[in-house]
Formats: sequence, C-alpha cells, structure tokens
Amino acid sequence: MKKSILMLGALPFALSAQPTIDVDLRIDADKRAEAINPMIYGQFIEHMGRCIYGGIWAEMLEDRKFYHSVTEDYDPYGDQTLADPDFPGIIDTTEFPVVSSSPWEIVGEPSGVTMVTEDSFVGKHTPQIATGSGIRQNDLGIKEGLAYPGYLWVKPIGGSAEVEVSLNWGDGEDQKRSQVIKFSGKKYAKKDFAFTPDETTSQGASLAVRVLSGTIQLGTLSLMPGDNINGMRSDTIELLKELDSPIYRWPGGNFVSGYDWRDGIGDRDRRPPRTNPAWTGVEHNDFGTDEFLAFCRLLETEPMIAANTGFGDAYSAKQWVEYANGDTSTIGGSWRAENGNKKPYDVEYWCVGNEMWGNWQLGHMQLHHYTLKHNRVAEAMLEADSDLILIASGDLERVNETDLVQVRRGVTWTEGMLKDSHEYMDYISEHFYTGRTPWSDTERGPIAEHLESMRQNIRTKAEGHRELQPKLEELDGKQMPIAMTEWNYWHRNYKYGELGCVYDIADGLGIAAGLHEYFRHTDIIDMALYAQTVNVIGAIKTTRIAAEMATTGIALTMYRRHFGTLPVEVEFEHDVLDVSAALTEDGKALTLSVINPTESEITVGLDLSGFALSDGGTRWHFSGPDEFAHNTPGKKRVVEVVETEISQPAEGLSSPALSASIFVLPLNKAVK
Repeated sequence: MKKSILMLGALPFALSAQPTIDVDLRIDADKRAEAINPMIYGQFIEHMGRCIYGGIWAEMLEDRKFYHSVTEDYDPYGDQTLADPDFPGIIDTTEFPVVSSSPWEIVGEPSGVTMVTEDSFVGKHTPQIATGSGIRQNDLGIKEGLAYPGYLWVKPIGGSAEVEVSLNWGDGEDQKRSQVIKFSGKKYAKKDFAFTPDETTSQGASLAVRVLSGTIQLGTLSLMPGDNINGMRSDTIELLKELDSPIYRWPGGNFVSGYDWRDGIGDRDRRPPRTNPAWTGVEHNDFGTDEFLAFCRLLETEPMIAANTGFGDAYSAKQWVEYANGDTSTIGGSWRAENGNKKPYDVEYWCVGNEMWGNWQLGHMQLHHYTLKHNRVAEAMLEADSDLILIASGDLERVNETDLVQVRRGVTWTEGMLKDSHEYMDYISEHFYTGRTPWSDTERGPIAEHLESMRQNIRTKAEGHRELQPKLEELDGKQMPIAMTEWNYWHRNYKYGELGCVYDIADGLGIAAGLHEYFRHTDIIDMALYAQTVNVIGAIKTTRIAAEMATTGIALTMYRRHFGTLPVEVEFEHDVLDVSAALTEDGKALTLSVINPTESEITVGLDLSGFALSDGGTRWHFSGPDEFAHNTPGKKRVVEVVETEISQPAEGLSSPALSASIFVLPLNKAVK
C-alpha cells in the first residue's frame, strides 16, 4: 500500500455521472504532515549556456566587448563537443552553437582591421578599423515591426570619422536599414542608433559597422529588442511571471567558484569580459549583482546569492554582503551607492559555496580543509550582516577516495559538514540529477521507471538525513533542514545550446512526481530549487525571437498555482499511480493531485474521513498525445494546463492518460 500527501488530475470535457471506479483513495483529515514551504517551488539561474545570455538578458550581440581577437580567420563556432568527462555531450550546431572564437566577421579589406592594446576601451584590446573596412555579426534574429535600439562607443583616430551602422536581413537594398554617424574629438564617444525591420527571421539577420572615412577604435556596441524590460527579454519575463517562483539562486553553480563579483558591477560597458571559468563561451559581465536584484524585484521574488568559496576568499564574500546589505559607510555599500543604489538590498539567503565536494569544482579541497574555509567565510559574511540565512554545501553520500583523511574518518561530505560547520549554517544543501544516457544504462526506459527515478532520489536524501542527523552529537538533537538547491532531469542531447535538452510529457510528469515526493518530506526538506530556469536544462526554452514553457515548467506552474499547502495522507493501492492531497491554507478546499503515467484513463473514488465535499469542483491537468509531446518556442503550444469544471466529485474523479491532474474540491465546512 502506498501512502502519500496528494491527489489526481483533470479532463478536457465534463465528467460523466456514475463512472466505474478503478482506484479507491482513503483520505483522513486527521492524518496531516507539516505545511509545504513555498520555497519548494524555487528556481536556480547560472551563468552557463543560454540561461542568462540568450535566455533572460536581452542583449543580441555575442562578444560585444571583443574578448576574442577579430581576425580574417572567421570561424566563431569551432568544435561543439563538450569534452569534459564530468559533463559530456554534443551541442546541436543548427541554431545555438557555443561561440569559441570571435563572432565578428571582417568586411572589406582584412588588413584594415587590427587589434590594439593602447587606450583599449574595455578588456585587453580593442579593434581598430580603417576607411573601407568594417565588421559584422551574423546569425541574429529579428521580428517585423519591432524597433531595435542600439549604441556604439567610438574613438576617432585623427579627430574625425564617419561610420555606417546597418541592420541587414537579406541581399536586397530593401532588406536593410542603415544610419551614418559622425564622430569627432580625441576620446571615446557614445552614439545611439535604432532600426525597425519589415521582415522576421529567426537567425538570418546581421549587424554591420563600416568606416566610411577616417580610422576608429570601436570600444563596444550593443543591440537589444525595443520591448526589453530593463535589459531583460520581455517574452522570457512574461513566462517567468507565470512560473511565479518565490526564490531564485544565482550566479552558480560551478560558475561561482571562479567568479569575481566585482567584475559585474559599475558601468556595464566598462565591465571586463572574461572567459567563463567553469563552462564555455564568454562571460560578458553585463548581468551582475544589481541586474540580478532588479530581476528579482521585477518578478517580486526572493534573491539567493551563492558566495565563492572555490577560488574566492572570506574578505571578498564579506565585501559582497556589504555591497548587497551594508550601509554606505562600508566599502561594499559605498560602491553600491556609487552605482545608483544607496538603499541596501537586504538579501537574506546566501549559499556558502557550491558543490565543494566535487573534484570538478574550482578550488576543490579536502573535507577537513574545506570545513575550515566554510567557517571562515561564513563568519566573515555574518560580520557584515548577522541576520543572514546561510546554506552550506552538502552531499549525503560523497566520500572522495583521494581525501585520505576523510576516508580514515569514515564520514561522508554532509556528515563532516554537519559535524564541523553546523554552527555556521542554517540549511545543508543537497543536489541531484537523474535522466537518460549516461545517467541510466538505456536511452529511454518505461515512463513509470522514469518517474520513480525522480522520487527515489528525493526519498534517498530525506531518509538518509533522518537516519544520519540524530546520530550526530554535535547537533545536540536539533535538525538541520535540507535545501535541495539543484534538482532536475538532465538528458545529454542539447538542442538549445549548452545543456539545452528538450523536455517532454514524461519529464513533465516526472517533475510533478518530484513535487509529490517533496510534499511527503516536509518535515526535513524546506526548499527545492529547480535547476535551471531558462534553456540550460530549463523550464523555459527560447530561440532568438521566441520563448515557451517546457513541460517541466508547465508542471511547476500548475502546482504552484493550484495545489494546497497543508498535506493530508492518502492511502491507495496501485502499481504506478501517484497520488497526493493537501488542504488549502484556509482549510476551505481539499486539493487532490493524481499522476497517471499509463496510456489509459483512470477513475479514482474518494473515501473521505473528516471532509464534507460540496457538489462542485475544478480539475486542472496537463497531458499530451504521447509521452514524447513537447512545446517549441514560436509554435502552437502542444502541452498546456486545461481547466475543467466538475459537478459530482463524490461519484469519482477521472484522470486522463499520461497526465498530471489537480482537483480543487470545495468543502461544506472548513477543516481546521
């Protein structure tokens, strides 16, 4: 017999009277669990692939600050094989290849473009362009009738120059817009331009800069769609608002262990470009601390910042806390004020490092050394703000065989952290990923097994902590709650750039099953952050001109909006059905969620104790024509949440094939 804390789904048509009952659900109002923390619906964004750049941030130009040298050997994409044995995979090069060298193609005489270091605008060098030469960036996406504003910083060599900027989407004269801009003086100057195309292309446009007279140094340039919101993509923001996550973790992930947060503050055009320290491509540093916190305010969500305990140090972490939360008398706080934000941001949640137990992590070290570093960094951060909520880096099962001290002690990473660093944490984090090859031995298994792999990973973490923590004298009987700061399916075919896998109905149902499992462990798992939000194993996928909710995002959105908060135990007998129930916060309705991974409709009957149902109700569900069904940006949505009114819920509730359903059932009397 399965015991759970949820219930089932909804139909696209009115439910018939007197259905045949396939499964009986027994629900007792007196058998309740601890309330579901809304942080279970958290999200995680990292500087990786097309999550930030190409997903959230609206800048259209790659390498706009010229990290790579512009040469006549134009080959921006190179080899797309991810050779790292810990994170292998091949990126589909058709639409979203990773930029591995300069994406700027020389037009005109190649000798007219050179890279110079003297008076470089940003970074180590700047392109110098002579009369008759220029550069262009291809593979841009544009939409008919939408304005595209931009600007460029130019220093004329010799006192004056004329530059033509053009947006092209074909070979015809009627398939371009251009603007001639004059520059004079001895310093860099910023000039604006804007174009409105009369055609749409997903990646067939280009932006060109050509020198008509004189010689220039081109410092940097920018191009964004005119409907951007404070530099962020409006289509992505619209979907993020639907997702309605209560908390976002940033900036990593593995990225943070090589990230200097000071690179990401101040004038965006003057922030230095870097190579991504953990992944591929260029880190433009256009999306830094202030942009992340503006993002959170736009979404009305709680920020969580991960501090660098890899290559980072305690002083830098403390200074970052000052920048976010300190008054203007602190070094960090004074920088924040200089950058236009005198009032502190008051960021409460901070991760102390990321996956420091993994040998792939920049700055990875032995456990007994890392606990010392964790404590030093945490102590410094708390000196800057004593009200911080700190999340430590844990792994329940990790024993690094190369760490002979850890092996001799016979402790896992999480156990060592709880023993030696418990005074410097409020949560212990855990991560897991599951999915198809190479996580499993087969490319695609039965859907029921796919869902169970998700539940089992969560169950293992929760049960492992329940067993471990009472044994630790250092905790003195206290329980350290789990923050599952990364969890998801991760498949190795990448359509949307680095780690940009496609999610189908099977994955959407699996995320729903994961939520069910979290609801069963509310006593020890306080928060869970889906990794990652956009493109990179993302709940949202984007092209250059469109954005869409993946099936995993559909599941997260449906539960966030419609499932209750006070879990009630459900008893039932079925091999693959997954059922959970919860009261709404006011106790006036029972919500019942059913995941049906079979290819047949299933009707469940209700055996209720302590509940008196009203006559009506509503079912919300998503399903698809088969388990491969998925959504694609720019195309009609295939997988969507459907609302259905229910007239007689006591006579049975129908769950469609391959569906997750939430029934919202009003009660005659509120349950206290």
